[in-house]
Amino acid sequence: MATPLQPTLTEGPVARQLRDLALPMVWGLLATMSFNVVDTFFVAKLGSAPLAAMSFTFPVIMVLTAVGIGVGAGTSSAVSRAIGEGDEVKARRLATDATTLVLLLSVLICFVGWWTIEPLFLALGATPELIPLIHEYMAIWYISAPCLLVPMVSLAALRAMGMSRVQGYLMSAGALLNAVLDPLLIFGLLGLPALGLQGAALATLITRVMIMLVAFGILHWRVHLLVNPLIPWWQLRRSWAAIVHVGLPAVAANVIVPVASGVVLMMVAGYGTDAVAGLGIAVRIEPLCLIVFYALSGVVGPFFGQNYGAGRDDRLREALWVLGVFSLGFGLLLALVLWFAGGIVAGLFSSDPEIIAVAALYLATVPLSYGAYGLVMSVCAAFNGLGRPWPAMLLSCARVLIVFLPLAWMAQWLWGLHGLFLATAMANLVVGAWAWSWLNRHLRAAREQIPVAVG
Repeated sequence: MATPLQPTLTEGPVARQLRDLALPMVWGLLATMSFNVVDTFFVAKLGSAPLAAMSFTFPVIMVLTAVGIGVGAGTSSAVSRAIGEGDEVKARRLATDATTLVLLLSVLICFVGWWTIEPLFLALGATPELIPLIHEYMAIWYISAPCLLVPMVSLAALRAMGMSRVQGYLMSAGALLNAVLDPLLIFGLLGLPALGLQGAALATLITRVMIMLVAFGILHWRVHLLVNPLIPWWQLRRSWAAIVHVGLPAVAANVIVPVASGVVLMMVAGYGTDAVAGLGIAVRIEPLCLIVFYALSGVVGPFFGQNYGAGRDDRLREALWVLGVFSLGFGLLLALVLWFAGGIVAGLFSSDPEIIAVAALYLATVPLSYGAYGLVMSVCAAFNGLGRPWPAMLLSCARVLIVFLPLAWMAQWLWGLHGLFLATAMANLVVGAWAWSWLNRHLRAAREQIPVAVG
């Protein structure tokens, strides 16, 4: 018998509820983000060339991950609003059809990606000498990608139910398994062959297969969220339309971030391999620093979706103030810590002074805007949860195309590599203020349109 799907996010203190939802996601995401850090740590021991090769893969990996995040946002938004409205059948149908959709998309994208490894990475600025190393890594990574994207989307439905704890545990277990497999397969410990960069990708593949199997078991047998995927085309198309309404703009909004990373990578490549390796270390440390903001944005969408569906506009406005105060305060704390400790942390990954200098420069500059960037993430998630994806997409695209890129070209011309990092911080600060103001105005304007809560 199916477990009843109750709107659990429409009552109780807002700040405490957001905290309780986000904390399990913090630990789960912290563990998941450690995939990149652990890989970087062990691959750095192989030398600067393998480290630079892995650094070139980061924007592409972010693009594919953005697809999962975007479709997951569409799934979470649609399912949470259905739960808030009390429509359990619709919520289960949406969760199942979203899983089918991302499976088809991920297989198609990764098949194309596998056959375009060399021309794509040459276009990103990789040297011909690095292409064999990149191919070793990405040929296996692409095979593992569906096992990453499918659980990302299906587990987004759990967040829509307010069940972030299960996902946090699963993500933590996967990261632990990856940390154990990495040194075994990279360096050939315990009698295994030393596979180098290929070993890091193989460890990721094994881990993701295990996560996907366990995730499906939880969704199907524990919470009974997945139902029969074989339905008439017209019904499947209706579900996909509801998911894509938010998911497609969310994919575009998330893809624009790695596109910007690719542009930055091309600019930094002009300063040499050591600069690329230093940037690679910094951008793998950065997600760990932003982990609280990622976790918060992951639960903001379901929170706004359920409360919008239930007509609780008072809780939506209170949540916006909570998000603003927390993001700016915690962002300031991060900036202070990284200002003093960035170089020390970078030194854990490399002993090359040139590589450390670039990583430390990034970590002393960009974190000044982490609070504003965290606020942008939460505001975009809130708009998606409300079923209004276009403001979120516009904010993300404008941050890159209208604000960041012009600033980047100008600041790099004036101040070199430091100017490029300053442009990133300035773009975050400008768009952060814009995002908070826009959502605040939207909630005031929409107050009359939100259905009045009963009881």
